[in-house]
Amino acid sequence: MKQYLLSVHVVEGAPVPSDEEMQTVFRETGRINDEMQATGAWVFGGGLLSPDSATVVRVENGTATMSDGPFAETKEHMAGFWVIKCADLDQALAWAEQCAAVCGPVEVRPFDELSQA
Repeated sequence: MKQYLLSVHVVEGAPVPSDEEMQTVFRETGRINDEMQATGAWVFGGGLLSPDSATVVRVENGTATMSDGPFAETKEHMAGFWVIKCADLDQALAWAEQCAAVCGPVEVRPFDELSQA
């Protein structure tokens, strides 16, 4: 079984969902999480705080420096993710389709072979 990262992205400045819409997202995301766990696809998942909560750590010449994040100055940010295990990309894409229907765009990326051990 390969592992895949399904990452949910949001666009800064996009309309903010209402409380009712967010409750629907939470409920549907919970349903998908339960289904992933029941089928054995679930490895790990979670939501992230806003990018302004990030800290970027760099090491240059053996010295660590830290700065307020995010790492990249962009209007699109990762908002949450799942790590899943699937037989193939088609299965990962099927999960991503369900996630995207609830959360918006989802990027699917396989882990490299070294991470699979």
